[in-house]
Amino acid sequence: MVIRDLIAIGASTGGTDAILEVVKDLPAQTPGIVVTQHMPGGFTKMYADRLDRICNMRVREAVNGDVVEKGLILIAPGGFQMRVTRIGNGYRVSVTEEPRFNGHAPSVDVLFNSVADHAGSRALGVILTGMGADGAQGLLRMHQKGAYTIGQDKASCIVYGMPMEAYKIGAVDRQAPVTSIGSLLLQELGMK
Repeated sequence: MVIRDLIAIGASTGGTDAILEVVKDLPAQTPGIVVTQHMPGGFTKMYADRLDRICNMRVREAVNGDVVEKGLILIAPGGFQMRVTRIGNGYRVSVTEEPRFNGHAPSVDVLFNSVADHAGSRALGVILTGMGADGAQGLLRMHQKGAYTIGQDKASCIVYGMPMEAYKIGAVDRQAPVTSIGSLLLQELGMK
């Protein structure tokens, strides 16, 4: 079985509830999760705090240099780009103020491309509800590097844009309703 030690999630319109649905029941020993949700500055910390009160895993807004740890979910801050880099046997995030990519800061493609480069087949990628195509190309790169990728299905999306674009270009290994994605992650991790 392939070792998977990083989960990357990207979402936009309708994503705050979709992300909660995916992560709320994941056990505290789940590998670290990095999340890009299109959201303006100031709101991501409140969102992370809300998730932290509900989830078994710890959740916080990412700051530059944070180490990705088992049992921790890091949310990209609004107005910034977040990337993952490899450090020894683990990962660290960089959070930088830079131009929008695909019209977004944070951008899902920026995160997913970094995960493809630094985690490769050790990653799991999830693209959730959202307008447009941000994340599709990055998820394709993750898929090409051996990551297992999941796209939210049309029926459970608020806006079937980002997952549809990813599916159309062959970036998605499995489409699933949002209510099933958490258990699919645990299966792929060998935790269920």
